[in-house]
Amino acid sequence: MNEFTGWLLDLYDDPNGGVCLWLVGDDGHRRMFRQRFPVTFYVKGEATRLRAACTWLEKRSGLLRLGQAVRRDLFEPRPETLLAVEVQHPHDQFALFRDLESEFPDLTYYDVDVPLTIRHGSHYGTFPLVKCRVQASPDGWVEDIEALDTPWDTDPEPPPLRVMELEPDVNPDHAPPSALIVRCDGRSSRLSLQPARPLLINLRVALTRLDPDVILTDWGDTWLLPYLQELATEWHVDLPFNRDEQRRAVFRPERSYFSYGRVVFRGQQVHLFGRLHIDRRNAMLWKDYELPGVLESARVTCLPVQGAARLSPGTGISAMQMVVALRNQILVPWHKQQVEPDRSALDLLRGDRGGMVYQPTIGLHANVAEIDFVSMYPSIMVCANISPETRPGKNLQESLDPPGLVPQTLSPLLMKRVLLKQRMSRLPAWDPRRRLDRARISAHKWLLVTCFGYLGYKNARFGQITSHEAVTDTGREALLRAKETAEDLGFDLLHMYVDGLWIAKPGASQPGDFEELLERILDRTGLPIVLDGVYKWVCFLPSRMDERVPVGNRYFGVFQSGEIKVRGIEARRRDTPAFIARVQMELIEHLAQLDWPGDEGAQELAWGAVRIFRCRLDDLRRFRVPLEDLLVAQRLSRELEAYRTPSPGALAAMQLTKIGKTLSPGQKVRFLYTLGSPGVHAWDLPEPPPINAINVRQYEELLIRAADTVLKPFGVDESMLRSLAGSIPAVQQPLRLFQ
Repeated sequence: MNEFTGWLLDLYDDPNGGVCLWLVGDDGHRRMFRQRFPVTFYVKGEATRLRAACTWLEKRSGLLRLGQAVRRDLFEPRPETLLAVEVQHPHDQFALFRDLESEFPDLTYYDVDVPLTIRHGSHYGTFPLVKCRVQASPDGWVEDIEALDTPWDTDPEPPPLRVMELEPDVNPDHAPPSALIVRCDGRSSRLSLQPARPLLINLRVALTRLDPDVILTDWGDTWLLPYLQELATEWHVDLPFNRDEQRRAVFRPERSYFSYGRVVFRGQQVHLFGRLHIDRRNAMLWKDYELPGVLESARVTCLPVQGAARLSPGTGISAMQMVVALRNQILVPWHKQQVEPDRSALDLLRGDRGGMVYQPTIGLHANVAEIDFVSMYPSIMVCANISPETRPGKNLQESLDPPGLVPQTLSPLLMKRVLLKQRMSRLPAWDPRRRLDRARISAHKWLLVTCFGYLGYKNARFGQITSHEAVTDTGREALLRAKETAEDLGFDLLHMYVDGLWIAKPGASQPGDFEELLERILDRTGLPIVLDGVYKWVCFLPSRMDERVPVGNRYFGVFQSGEIKVRGIEARRRDTPAFIARVQMELIEHLAQLDWPGDEGAQELAWGAVRIFRCRLDDLRRFRVPLEDLLVAQRLSRELEAYRTPSPGALAAMQLTKIGKTLSPGQKVRFLYTLGSPGVHAWDLPEPPPINAINVRQYEELLIRAADTVLKPFGVDESMLRSLAGSIPAVQQPLRLFQ
């Protein structure tokens, strides 16, 4: 018997039986092991139908054994006796289940589509990148595996991963690439795509020499890897993207689906075996937390790294719940069986009221503190023990029931996030651990943000709408208690929004002035609350439709640290051209020099912002703005033929369709506003529009609106900006081309 120690890089089913495990050894070697791993699913139904199912199953190959098992359905009051179907090889389990379900559709099935990493993790305590000890026979079969850390360790020993980056020199959707950029070992090389054979040979050498654990790509899922594989087949050159030579890369098709009120598009995926492939352009939330966050998400959710990179946080929460369920012998339903009970309209109005919002006082305010409950809704689920199978505590008091599945799932994640945030607040700005902790905290944040919505999601396996409503009810109560506590201490309430309050008090301008308030709120609610910061000034904005109506999530301000915070304005919108967003932030950064808009010199500084506006407007009119910075990105909400009145984005997509580039619902299309019909020019057309076709007036309107948003509270309104714009001579002909 041989013993090895290392990090679990990849785990997948072996068509020849059992599972394959790849270890990054602490001795620097990469090894593949095999392990026998029978899997079990469960069937519930009438006795006669179960006997018929047993007779049918006994004639099937791959079956290991049939038996009885006692397990609990989370939505039933007591455990039940079910038929347990044990399959010898994981590779055969789902196919056997689908045949059985087709033959016996009236039976209820559990644990049939649980990801293999979750099954393995719930049994052995493993998870992606776990440090583990493996005992294996000389021929590589695992006899025992022991996890040496947990997903909740704040400082796990990092695996020594080798990373290679591959990307084309241009966006293939915009123009045909001519070269491939390869980065590894701190060096970069450029490989011409033509001729093909030298490219393939050089890439093969690079893959063989470095033997990367992780391949990071741009457009790798949707263009690069399929293109390289096609070339390799044509030229009979083997590209060792897979470490496992017995397996071929898996291509998963693109898809569009409807989620939380919008259509989402997920591009084609390419998954490898023995290596990890992550397409940065096709990964969820890559811009938020990059590779460290992806790895952390995989660790805590127990999803494979390649899946965790591309799947939504909701899928991650569901995976975490499955792990807890399997460890507690709770059944994982194939399809959610429960439906929302019939309720009267009055009951719906009482129960489903959402979060508490107290509309802000419009205008500028000085020395405003923003205090926020830490992960309010997840904290409520844990503290009040809110789960589909529990009776939640009333008025923020703990439930008398044992901790439910949802609190058990969230509690260690919440604790880890709090510990990392506390540590990061103590680390100096130069400490390299800050970047890693920030990425991990961001990964936790998205999982925790999603868990509340998933609790009420109709298809969530462990969701229930009444539990969802109990969370918001408790949240409203907590926010009201916080409001009353602040007012008892003499603070004026300026705004409340779901889990945060904006308060002010004469003479209170330093963090220490709010410590007593935070302690009292903690005592009254039992929920952790922190001071997000003290603004030098903050401006709450009205609705554009009616200036008398405030908007709860539309504001901007400057903390005493100099940090700027913006919400709901043009710079935060994803369809705002980069030039417009950049100018708006430039204006705010200029105004951030003010300690208070009423101070001496404030008027001069405000007019300095106006001069910036005029300068940028002149740049626009004189064609000094790169075309890329004027691009507008819009998401298609439906198939093109379903549009009755096409949006600008749909018109641009129609232009692309004419040249053979088809876009699906949920995909973004980039375009420029142009003169004449149809008024847009798709960016991914072969040729850019003529320079004199750019609709400069349309971009002027966008710039004026963005400047009005931030300058109006300082006395410069839209009419003044239009008057200033009219005083700048318009350029009849472009003085220079866009860069």
